[in-house]
Amino acid sequence: MLDTQKIKKDFPILKRLINGNKLVYLDNAATTQKPQVVIDSLVDYYSNHNANIHRGIHTLAEEATEMYEGARKKIAEFLGAESEKEIIYVRNSTEAINLVAYSWGRANLKKGDEVYISESEHHSNIVPWQIVTKETGAVLKYIKVDRDGYLELGRFKRELTPKVKFVSIVHVSNVLGIINPVKELAKMAHSVGAKILVDGSQSAPRMPINVDDLECDFFALTSHKMSGPTGMGVLWGREEILNTMPAFFGGGDMIKEVYFDHFIPSDLPYKFEAGTPNIAGAVGLGTAVDYLTHIGMDNVYQHEMKLTDYTLKKLSEIEGIEIYGPKNTENKIGVIAFNLKGVHAHDLAQMFNEEGIAIRSGHHCAMPLHRDKLHIPASARISIYIYNDESDIDKVVEAIKKAKKIFGLKY
Repeated sequence: MLDTQKIKKDFPILKRLINGNKLVYLDNAATTQKPQVVIDSLVDYYSNHNANIHRGIHTLAEEATEMYEGARKKIAEFLGAESEKEIIYVRNSTEAINLVAYSWGRANLKKGDEVYISESEHHSNIVPWQIVTKETGAVLKYIKVDRDGYLELGRFKRELTPKVKFVSIVHVSNVLGIINPVKELAKMAHSVGAKILVDGSQSAPRMPINVDDLECDFFALTSHKMSGPTGMGVLWGREEILNTMPAFFGGGDMIKEVYFDHFIPSDLPYKFEAGTPNIAGAVGLGTAVDYLTHIGMDNVYQHEMKLTDYTLKKLSEIEGIEIYGPKNTENKIGVIAFNLKGVHAHDLAQMFNEEGIAIRSGHHCAMPLHRDKLHIPASARISIYIYNDESDIDKVVEAIKKAKKIFGLKY
């Protein structure tokens, strides 16, 4: 198991005092904090190696290129990819999904085709498909979720026909923390010839990932949710599929040859990486991958499960708390949405902040799920990570009890 006290020392921001209280950071589904080694890697890059990549022959350019491509290799190994060519650098998961929607979708979808996503998706996995299906005449459909947020797989299986061309699904819900059975969904999608994308924004930081084992065709992750820099993400795609897709952005580095009337795109992965990239971000993500790999993703996952179980038990003991989604750790990880009866989520989050506790409140970029399935305007959300422990959750419990006294809540 993880030594959280030791890990806490790796993250300098956790030494901060907020309103006179030591920071308890529980907003990790929004973004995670960065260990000193990641911060140092960014400073080192800009201080000692800063140059543009690939085309320069001077020392700095060669060093920057080696660091940039070295990070790609680390990420490929982290995801179990067969080739570094399958690792496409993007800004975040949102851009990764948009890349697939616009490049694959525009080239392959036609009127009457069907695209399926779930009712529990982040807006980043809803809006791109709304845009592309409207453009192409395809139909966007939703995999229903039950009252606890689990996918209604039996219903989806009955709806599957050869009209279904694409499935895009979140691996772990950023609201309910549910781990969706993406491998089963991949088999179902492939049975009718459809492709499948897995949004791994919340899963890649928290559990071992092997894209080959998941049997997906695309996998998206974002650096800032796994202790890496912001403005950096990855799209993994099967090489044979990526090769058939048209370029998404046009410009430098994604071309092999340019003429006045046409261009020839570069080979993978550069075909999808136009312009000067976030070189420092790639280096920082590579360092974050090293850091997590050293801890061990199996250990990260076990820690998540243990602390999630503790959190659910503690919250369920408080009168007036409603937890959304599963109340146990069966197919659930450390993202927990809840409300305190009689208190708006924003007010609760503000009171938490007075105690130095950072949580999220709102619809968490999942308005349809909140409005149409949970029937609430907002929720409070605790999301744990490698530097959180039981003492952090105990402070949450005390903060809730204090809030109940301040608001004079008597149920």
